[in-house]
Amino acid sequence: MTEADDGWFAGVEAGDDEAGTAAIREGRAEAPADWPRLAVEAGFADDEADYYAALREATLRATREAVAERERADDRQLVHAIRSMDDCETEANELAERVAEWAGTRYPDAGTGVEYARELATREPETPVDRQLVSLAERVADLADERDALRAFVERQAPEVAPNLAALAGPVLAARLVALAGDLESLAKMPGGTVQVLGAEDALFAHLRGHATSPKHGVIYTHEYVRGAPPDQRGAVARTLSGKLAIAARVDHYSGERKPELDEELDRRIDGIRDRGDGG
Repeated sequence: MTEADDGWFAGVEAGDDEAGTAAIREGRAEAPADWPRLAVEAGFADDEADYYAALREATLRATREAVAERERADDRQLVHAIRSMDDCETEANELAERVAEWAGTRYPDAGTGVEYARELATREPETPVDRQLVSLAERVADLADERDALRAFVERQAPEVAPNLAALAGPVLAARLVALAGDLESLAKMPGGTVQVLGAEDALFAHLRGHATSPKHGVIYTHEYVRGAPPDQRGAVARTLSGKLAIAARVDHYSGERKPELDEELDRRIDGIRDRGDGG
């Protein structure tokens, strides 16, 4: 075996980008060598410049593939986390209602909500019934704690998976949009109009059947720009925001590079809508 046999180009035909990319990702060499010279001698490249051009292309392709794989894996974890967070929220609230109803039959000072369940969970039960009620309240507190932990995870993870989307939408809304789309790649392929109504599918289908007006927004209503807009400007704000979120998702999926100018452009567009004072 010669030194050239250890080169990433060994067995790769010139111009075969896929084979070159696979060799860069999977190949190993026992020690450094004069790879440009060996590549020319092996007939892989015409000269040193040709070798480095081929190396650059193969390395870029290999890097893009590796980054894409990592992002796909990470965005799926984000989807699972936000869905689990919402499940914990729903279950905690439903059980808290049950705790409140039950506690109302036992204590004159019974309250409502998750925070009351947390308070009840700290009480020392005096009877077997109280013990069961306190145990149920503890489950509510545990679910609420798990929800909070999942939210913290989402807030850390979303900027890693989709830095521009998380900056424009906020980490939790960014994660919800990725989850509603299925993954970051699917979201990146959506036009702004589709992003605008994600989460409003029931209302959209009712509109298509002729039973309701067209929805102006879906889950992006939770964004401060949409929620805080006057009713006559809300449609324009939602369109502007969703268009920028769609662009941010594309940048995140295809390059992952943080682009603060997207934030600045969104702010300028929103200010323009506010200055006009209408929904134009």
